[in-house]
Amino acid sequence: MEGMKAKVAISAVLLLLQMASAASDSLPPYTNHTVGGPAGWLFNANSNNPSANYSIWAANQTFNLGDFLVFNTNDNHTVMQTYNETTYNACSADDDYGNQTSVFFTGNGTAAPVTVAVPLTAEGKQFYFSDADDGSECEGGMRFEIVVGHGRGLPPSLNQPPPPPYEEPQPAPDQSGTPPATTTQSESFYRGGSEKVVAGFAWVLVLSWLWFFIVV
Repeated sequence: MEGMKAKVAISAVLLLLQMASAASDSLPPYTNHTVGGPAGWLFNANSNNPSANYSIWAANQTFNLGDFLVFNTNDNHTVMQTYNETTYNACSADDDYGNQTSVFFTGNGTAAPVTVAVPLTAEGKQFYFSDADDGSECEGGMRFEIVVGHGRGLPPSLNQPPPPPYEEPQPAPDQSGTPPATTTQSESFYRGGSEKVVAGFAWVLVLSWLWFFIVV
């Protein structure tokens, strides 16, 4: 009877493992999305047009956690990410004080080619644009929005807590001619210890006088 129960339990575990493996295999793989396809992330200042219709490109993609957006661009342009739709519509992060916008690349105007990879680490709607030339590239169509699904979830390489914010080190206190500061706790403990020592010494004196009178 015990052997039969063990076989049933093992069979149930194997079935669950098979189901989990099948569910995992049905999930979409992690994907690198080249923004704009072969056209890249570029803008023609003469025609005032982007190299691709990025909204149409994004509408034909499926985005999930752990995917990457790959921007093939040059340093005449920028790569901005925001979760703030107002910032996106304004083509500028100047009035975004909520820490909802990140700058992944800002160029220096030399037109040198560069590739920028942006990981998708949060589910939901997010926006991308170039704010170069005071936002004129964004206003000309160099922008798009996406919705990120869960997919397989974040891989271990991206599933890390953010680093703590940087804090300026505090200068060392000037101890010249200044007595060390003590907390209330240490000061109370010090005084309590002194009172015990004084009380103990008083008892020694009393006992010594009593012994003196008894002997005499």
